[in-house]
Amino acid sequence: MLLRWRGRPARLVRALHTTPRRSRELFDPTNVERPTDDVDVCIVGAGPAGLSAAIRLKQLEQEKGREIRVVVLEKGAEVGSHILSGAVLEPRALNELLPDWQDRPDHPLKQPTTSTQMRFLTKNSSFRIPQPPQMAKMGTYVISLSRVTAWLGSIAEEMGVEVYPGFAGAGLVYSSDGRSVLGVRTNEVGLDRQGRMKDSFEPGMEFRARVTLLAEGAHGSLSKEAIRRFKLREGRDPQTYGLGLKEVWRVDPSKHEPGKVVHTMGWPLDLHTYGGGWAYHMADGLVTLGLVIGLDYANPYLSPYREFQRMKHHPYFRDLLSGDSTRIAYGARVINEGGLQSVPKLNFPGGALIGCSAGFVNVAKIKGTHNAMKSGMLAAEAAFDVVASQTSESPSEEEPADMSAYETSLRDSWVHEDLYEVRNIRPSFNTSLGVIGGVVYSGIDSLFLRGRTPWTFRNTLGKSDAAHTKRASECKPIEYPPFEPPLSTDLLTSVTLTGTNHAEDQPVHLRVRKYLTEGEHAGAEGEQPEKDLATERYVEDADVRREHVRLNVGEYAGLLGRGCPAQVYEYVDAEDAESATQVENVGWGGKKLVINSQNCIHCKFCDVKVPTQDITWTVPEGGGGPKYTVT
Repeated sequence: MLLRWRGRPARLVRALHTTPRRSRELFDPTNVERPTDDVDVCIVGAGPAGLSAAIRLKQLEQEKGREIRVVVLEKGAEVGSHILSGAVLEPRALNELLPDWQDRPDHPLKQPTTSTQMRFLTKNSSFRIPQPPQMAKMGTYVISLSRVTAWLGSIAEEMGVEVYPGFAGAGLVYSSDGRSVLGVRTNEVGLDRQGRMKDSFEPGMEFRARVTLLAEGAHGSLSKEAIRRFKLREGRDPQTYGLGLKEVWRVDPSKHEPGKVVHTMGWPLDLHTYGGGWAYHMADGLVTLGLVIGLDYANPYLSPYREFQRMKHHPYFRDLLSGDSTRIAYGARVINEGGLQSVPKLNFPGGALIGCSAGFVNVAKIKGTHNAMKSGMLAAEAAFDVVASQTSESPSEEEPADMSAYETSLRDSWVHEDLYEVRNIRPSFNTSLGVIGGVVYSGIDSLFLRGRTPWTFRNTLGKSDAAHTKRASECKPIEYPPFEPPLSTDLLTSVTLTGTNHAEDQPVHLRVRKYLTEGEHAGAEGEQPEKDLATERYVEDADVRREHVRLNVGEYAGLLGRGCPAQVYEYVDAEDAESATQVENVGWGGKKLVINSQNCIHCKFCDVKVPTQDITWTVPEGGGGPKYTVT
């Protein structure tokens, strides 16, 4: 691959090959030469955690006079384009990272919170109820997190951080013995749908790093790999998730109350489903509203998108969005909900997990950005010390980074205190108390106990969100009301507002894949495939595809078809599905699975919730995906 620099040396762009045309050959990842680049710290993900780490590293460079090269890889086309959150920001970490942020004329935190309230919704009415004191805290800001992230990215670049949008971290680079991480491999560019090399093909690049920080957000693909490989979840509970769906509206001026923060619970969700809604009044006449649904929901007939659209039919939201109001954005993303019990071991040989790659959301506050940023800052301090202490001129197998100091510092920080106080809130909904009992317990704990209890609720069965799904035969189909445009619309109309796009002639990045059991795959610790690729063994054949369709259509009513918030998955009629020879056309019972990967908004719902746990989200070509700007 040829490399060239554009403008300042903080932007790396791919240049086209000048090799002559050739017939398309199947790409073999074990037989390719990859360009390499040595860096001190490689950060995967230009979100709040990753950028806070990068900025803090450059601050330490200035304070201690020791030059350090920091690279941030971002799969989105621009910094912030894959960022979606509520969001109300608690500025505690920002105050520590950039004490003068309010003096910067370009900062995007323009709307302080002016009021907070919690409302309980029935089908036709709503009334105020006591809210957790953690949720009622003032001194916060109603923001667009994508804009805040873009702003942090510009600060990082000004300080000398090399930020590379459009470069997706596709794999970890391991030492020859497979026991430590030496960096990150970016994805290949220029493969067609069958995995053959087009004329524009370029292999991925290896960034060899003394320290690798994974800041991919919730359920990141490299974070999953590191957690599995280094057994980081041993002794910890499984992570659990919610799916957050949101829209941004420019509302009628008579309806806009700048800084007003409203959370809702109750309708449209039933008494067996965890979740709640929100409406945050941003600056400039904008309101962000949405619904979070716990992905431990049982009924496969539930559609998170339809629940969200139905919520807007409630008189409270119908009035808010009436008059001269226009919807301008839509998006969805999974959110960590497991709490302190589900935070894995944070460090592994050669690097660490930061931000939502680990899972630091305070469920009672419905906020996690402050904790994500602080984790990045603490990891940066540990990483700087590691880099400063190493004597080799480049990343070395003999000196794998020991980031255990980060784990210790986070445990001693206010992040741990923030999560410890609310550690029993979300898990209480999955105890023998049930959802109603969880509501009662959470109220008592947040208002009075404040986490000062001798007990901690644990997921003793190790049950994942997917495992909570009941078979369709045990559940009742849900009838949803018709859409009422422009208040509520069909899903594809909403997806157009995300700006999502993927080149169609590239490998489908959503894989129907069965991983082989431990002991049968090459990804176990101590085993190493060729060329340091360290991929686990899996099967993606016709039998796997057929069994996926059989179980998901026959027993779970095609959950993905209604659960995905971007209409990526469809189970369509196909008379020859059982006799088909091409894997993607194989099916069962006259049905086959169609994956519209070009619609994907990178929410990770499928990877988390599919009952058969045989969908694996992998990175597409860098730059693909949503184009969020005000979310």
